[in-house]
Amino acid sequence: YTGLDGQRRRSVLRFGAPVQSLTANSAMFHLALLPGETRVIDLTVECTTGEHPRSQVQVDAFLPALRRARRAMRLSASRTPVAVSTNTTFTEAWRRAVSDLYMLVTETEDGPFPYAGIPWFSTVFGRDSLITALQTLWLDPAIARGVLRHLARHQATDFDAPSDAEPGKILHETRSGEMALLGEVPFRRYYGSVDSTPLFVMLAGAYLERTADVDTLRALWPNIIAALRWMDESGDRDRDGFIEYHRQSDTGLVNQGWKDSKDSIFHADGRLAEGPVALVEVQAYAFGAWRAAAAIARRLGDDDAATKHAERAERLRRQFDAVFFDEAMGSYVLALDGGKKPCRVRASNAGHALFTGIALPERAEQVVKCLSGPSFFSGWGVRTLATGEPRYNPMSYHNGSVWPHDNALIAAGFARYGFRHSAARIFAGLFAASRYIELHRLPELFCGFPRRRSHGPTFYPVACAPQAWATATPVSLLQSCLGLGFDTSRGSVILDAPLLPDFLDDVSLRRISLGDSSVDIALRRSNSELAVEVTERRGNIRVDLS
Repeated sequence: YTGLDGQRRRSVLRFGAPVQSLTANSAMFHLALLPGETRVIDLTVECTTGEHPRSQVQVDAFLPALRRARRAMRLSASRTPVAVSTNTTFTEAWRRAVSDLYMLVTETEDGPFPYAGIPWFSTVFGRDSLITALQTLWLDPAIARGVLRHLARHQATDFDAPSDAEPGKILHETRSGEMALLGEVPFRRYYGSVDSTPLFVMLAGAYLERTADVDTLRALWPNIIAALRWMDESGDRDRDGFIEYHRQSDTGLVNQGWKDSKDSIFHADGRLAEGPVALVEVQAYAFGAWRAAAAIARRLGDDDAATKHAERAERLRRQFDAVFFDEAMGSYVLALDGGKKPCRVRASNAGHALFTGIALPERAEQVVKCLSGPSFFSGWGVRTLATGEPRYNPMSYHNGSVWPHDNALIAAGFARYGFRHSAARIFAGLFAASRYIELHRLPELFCGFPRRRSHGPTFYPVACAPQAWATATPVSLLQSCLGLGFDTSRGSVILDAPLLPDFLDDVSLRRISLGDSSVDIALRRSNSELAVEVTERRGNIRVDLS
């Protein structure tokens, strides 16, 4: 096929046995089988671009390629902790999650990078990769390093309206198909996400805290400065202290947060919000970014910048509370529209304010109570939108469905403010849902219908599976329940008020690494207590309970 862009594309099929007849739709084989005999027919599909098809070059057979892929998978998985439990379903689900994660991880010139999902999003997505890297940072910090370096390489340096690019902005997605190359869609290199840039700075700070890798952060510091400048300038054009989005051309995304459906941001009467729109979770990410920038600057020896960024974070926190918290709702409003009118809608986005710590401590219990109530919690997880809201639909993409990654961030927020039992309840709901899903693989999303006895969740028919941030959800949820963290200065793994969700009586974590050292930890429920045992230690590493 020769596209309008002049590129010639081919799909080459190779069969591991002679074909009796071949048409556009079928290949026919005539096989003579003895009793009990087995024959395997390999099929290799190769996609090529260019004038000289690779079919003219010797290509490996199917089985050697399969062995190579499995070897690469084992090598990747060998550097990550292993979770084992007497609950064999949990152990299987964990193995599937880690296997899917590394299936989606692609080696780039900058290191490992998780592609977003199969089949629709098998490419670089900024937001998705940043959140996936945050979820898996305790498991494998090499992923975060690869994500940071790759997104820094593709950070915008100029203004370009069709691609929503502005200096300092972090990439949303890339595409290399015919329509993208021709400019018929803006996604060849597209920057239309308002949250990727603060998330980039947040991940940089979290990576430094996890690894003490000062050299990588020193190399990334110019990119971080450019991202912060975007947050203060292009990201906040009206200088009101909040980051807003508004697409620059008719081809761009209307909504540019993680809920990017056209109907996902609206007012309490159902009217769609007109931009520029300031989302609640984006302000939370901005707070996390300024805090992270302060910590990085201090580590790099720039105390003046550290003080400035920390003060910026605290100003935002106070302003955010005054404008976004709604006493009558008992939660945060979804967004501010272009006229600074609040979208008084109960949405799961509010939970992200707990995730980054922007919520004042006295607000946390109200938000947890709101998101844990029956209008949000379906039994399988927290819905994206509360029942009773004007656009609620349990079968919609963003207005009433359950997204595992959204739940993981909410659970991390619950745990951050000490509501670890509420986080464990989310884990239990999603684990119960995975028992009804093939391979125990959590999909991108499923429908938000209430849980019924002896019935599984209702699947969303075109959800990606596997999807990177859904795959990483069990990894994040276990960390939230265990209060698992790291102190690089002391060389210690921290367990802060750990608990196990109801479906787990025990779990063993092997090869938790910190630098060149690693440790194995076993946790067992004993009546109402949780026993923690260090079963093996390799190198100079501590385990601290708090």
